[in-house]
Amino acid sequence: MKKIGLSILLGIMVAVLVACGGNNDANSNANDTANSNSGGGDKDTYVVATDNGYVPFEYIDEESGDLIGFDIDLIEALAEEVGVEIEFETLEFDGIVAGISSGKFDIAIAGMTITEEREKSIDFTDPYYEAGLILAVTDDNDEIQSIDDVDGKTVATRTGSTSETYLKENTDAKVEAFPQIIEGYQNVLAGRADAVLYDLPNVLFYSEKEADNKLVTVGEKLTGEDYGIAFPKDSELRDQFNDALQTLKENGTYDDIYEEWFGERPEGT
Repeated sequence: MKKIGLSILLGIMVAVLVACGGNNDANSNANDTANSNSGGGDKDTYVVATDNGYVPFEYIDEESGDLIGFDIDLIEALAEEVGVEIEFETLEFDGIVAGISSGKFDIAIAGMTITEEREKSIDFTDPYYEAGLILAVTDDNDEIQSIDDVDGKTVATRTGSTSETYLKENTDAKVEAFPQIIEGYQNVLAGRADAVLYDLPNVLFYSEKEADNKLVTVGEKLTGEDYGIAFPKDSELRDQFNDALQTLKENGTYDDIYEEWFGERPEGT
């Protein structure tokens, strides 16, 4: 009986020790997981959310299949200046703000206008590009000469863009929004929409490079809009990239990238 009792006692002690060790391992794993999700440490690579259909800012080169554009070259130069590695993830424009505000992505650059509404959920750098909205129609359209002429007309634009907001808040046009703005241009050229409203640089680029100038701008530039690079709220990266942006503007790197994509140096340089 004593031998049996001793065996039982030893078995209980071993079981307790194993259980304690297992709990320590579990606690250690839990702490490791918590630390890895806390965002407190530096990452090896930061994820940049962007678009792939906004010429000439970010788009897929038809020959190489590479993601190229003004925004792409700029963010790569900024990352090099900051001293971090980045990788790109492309998605529809209207999902980028939600992805940044939720912390799914570390950085976003996609020709994104800085607005008060967006600043409620994400942080921006200082502006890196001054844009604005412009209305465009086919070259044989004599009915629409400005934004004042679009009431009751079908106007194409891009889903989630400031141009969509502008049309809904300032006109009585029939707004048709598309995930990719190229669909809006194509609908105008095919006669399925009367006009398109979008960011000036993209409209001009598409008209010249893709539409053989059959798409023309009308009226004045609407609104003054600044593009900014976006980050989750309170991200330490924002200030680092802001400082890098200032450095690139001072040392001429920004101007070089600008000239490569727009054929001229920025005004005032």
